[in-house]
Amino acid sequence: MSTHEAKRVRSNRELWNNLARVHFHSKFYDVPGFLKGKSSLNPIDLQVLGDVRGKSVLHLQCHFGKDTLSLARMGAVVTGVDFSEVAIEKARELKEASRLDARFIHCDVNHLDESLDKKFDIVYASFGVIGWHSDLGNWARIVSRFMKKKGKFCFAEFHPVLWMLSDDHSKIEYSYFKSDPIVGENEKSYADPESKNLGTSHCWNHSLGELFGALESHGLIIKDFKEYDFSPYATFPDAIEKNGRYYIKGLEHKLPLTYSLTAIKKA
Repeated sequence: MSTHEAKRVRSNRELWNNLARVHFHSKFYDVPGFLKGKSSLNPIDLQVLGDVRGKSVLHLQCHFGKDTLSLARMGAVVTGVDFSEVAIEKARELKEASRLDARFIHCDVNHLDESLDKKFDIVYASFGVIGWHSDLGNWARIVSRFMKKKGKFCFAEFHPVLWMLSDDHSKIEYSYFKSDPIVGENEKSYADPESKNLGTSHCWNHSLGELFGALESHGLIIKDFKEYDFSPYATFPDAIEKNGRYYIKGLEHKLPLTYSLTAIKKA
């Protein structure tokens, strides 16, 4: 890892440590509702995952573990991984409070093979994940490394077309294709508008072609791919809601906002 890359990772980790503190107590993440039995998994996730009962699941970039523990509640044997020590600390707190069983590992997923030696039925990641990686090839290598021969990769993410737009969605500001890192000063979180000075983010947009190529180069075959004109989360300021789905005001049904895929390993 170059010096520049190491600095970006440290900056992103500091940001996510701050976000974990904010998110754990936010209405958006609704920890009290989760503890009363509400699942945090959205319909796109549930569709792509299918029946997880009795399956071993590796959840990459698990944040503070709500989705991980929702999988445990559904009967999965689940391991969550995140590079934020605060997020993993909160995940373990939530595990104890919910009395659900899951393993949480504090580790940068790009180096997970240094901390874990196991294969899983399902490797899972979703929403707000790949933009934090400058090198999708290594990320795809980790995905493949931890899949059983008959295992499945389940993935859902915000669409790269969405990330081309300016914050107010009034113009195209960024490239569809990966270029220099997009650097942002995060004054507040989508989950808590009152939060302040959370840290500096370094992100990259990744085209679908780049993603598909990275997965295929590490022996994965994409079996299903879907694009959606809505988001399951109101993470942008001009979101409007229709039947539990969120759209950009004025651009409803005109742009792909999210997508999902499943992939398996070549025999």
